[in-house]
Amino acid sequence: MTDSPTDSQQMFRTLMRAFLQHLPRSAWRDIRRLVILAWAVVGLCLTKKVTFAGWGEYTDSQATQAASRARRFARWFDKAQIQVQALYAPLVRAALTDWAPTERLYLALDVSVIKGSPFVLIRISLIYRGRAIPLAWRVFCHASASVAFVDYAPVLEQALACLPSGLPILLLADRGFVHAELFQWLQRHQWHYRIRLTGDILIHLPNHHVVPVGSLRPPKGAAHFYHGVGLLGVGLRPCHLALAQLDGPNQDPWYLVSDEPTDLQTFEEYGLRFDLEENFLDDKSNGFQVESSRLETAAALERLFLVLAVATLYFTSVGVGVVRHKLRQWVDTHWDRGMSYLKIGWSWLRQQYRRRWPQMPPFWLDPAPDPEPAMASRRQAARPKPTWIVAFKY
Repeated sequence: MTDSPTDSQQMFRTLMRAFLQHLPRSAWRDIRRLVILAWAVVGLCLTKKVTFAGWGEYTDSQATQAASRARRFARWFDKAQIQVQALYAPLVRAALTDWAPTERLYLALDVSVIKGSPFVLIRISLIYRGRAIPLAWRVFCHASASVAFVDYAPVLEQALACLPSGLPILLLADRGFVHAELFQWLQRHQWHYRIRLTGDILIHLPNHHVVPVGSLRPPKGAAHFYHGVGLLGVGLRPCHLALAQLDGPNQDPWYLVSDEPTDLQTFEEYGLRFDLEENFLDDKSNGFQVESSRLETAAALERLFLVLAVATLYFTSVGVGVVRHKLRQWVDTHWDRGMSYLKIGWSWLRQQYRRRWPQMPPFWLDPAPDPEPAMASRRQAARPKPTWIVAFKY
């Protein structure tokens, strides 16, 4: 009589079936590359951090020495043959299979310094139900989070290649990405955008006056909109502005540029970008603990972010299935949804085999609106939304 498969073995088999279903052979060539990727995601799920030794405890391996099991992962991260986007892009396309051309995708572009290293991470992510799912990324040696277009252009091209054609796309980006080349790229590929500006950007108004956008700063509690203006220095015209000053202490004004006419919804759309902050927490102390990896090359770190991206997409898609089948309260102790879809899926996977819970489809994202948006607390949800004094200037 044989022993029943362990939780890690069953999760590994689920991942391998999904990989072989969605990934063409040209993406992996050697089955061992997929095997290690699957075990890395399993290990990340069960240990809740980046640790080769910890992952090795859950692998089904003939190696008897813990060091040998850990070295299998270390060697995988050093393999130049591991093609990150070739392994990941098909999973993204599979996740978006049921999205119609009427479904707008919100993407966020950001850059962050990898703490304790000389590297920065540029990443573009899909904003989905309160989380940011990585689409494409680049790690390289750089002194600061201030980057040029040439630094992140490959990331845009990779994101474009991994998305199904025909879906409308809106890019969200912060003040560090106001580059003429970016606006040209967005226009060429017909991507919409909402990008934040610094106050010194010069605006060409319809009355032919040229002023810094900061001089148009509205009073507190007011939102002003300008249509058909131009941005000097980046050669952008016509475009539209949404300017606002929140009514509170230490609040920076919002100066947003858009390719579409602006209104209050423009601020809500740009606000989706802050879902990236949750991803930073997932990467660090609140989730995957990337900083404990001790990887020393940009290529190895890019492969680590592949593991994190696959795990994020996998966990989130399982969480979507749990909510879709109305089983959220099996893992979420809140009466109203208090956990992210990633955390719901993560918790489900850590328990499903032991408790004989149903399996949820991996790598599929429901295009329908979120049926249960997360709520930090009922008191917070009951707070009134700010009332704006609105003025359309042009």
